[in-house]
Amino acid sequence: MATKKFNELQNFSDEELINELKETKTEFDSLKFDHTVTGLENPLRIRMMRRDIARLNTEIRRRELVNYTEEQLNKRDKIRLRRKLKNK
Repeated sequence: MATKKFNELQNFSDEELINELKETKTEFDSLKFDHTVTGLENPLRIRMMRRDIARLNTEIRRRELVNYTEEQLNKRDKIRLRRKLKNK
């Protein structure tokens, strides 16, 4: 089941996603600094921000993969297979 935030991200345009990611990263850095210096009232906000950043990155990457050509996907599959065999 998709979360509310995930469904909201799917409605964003590519440009909006990138801008949201930049803003979230800036806010995350600020939160980390504030937490280090004075402490936060709710330190769990840092975890929530990290997860939001991960959601944004995942959606951006998902859209990149959707736009790949068949040739790019085949090349990507070969690279993944090679890495998998190397790690065994």
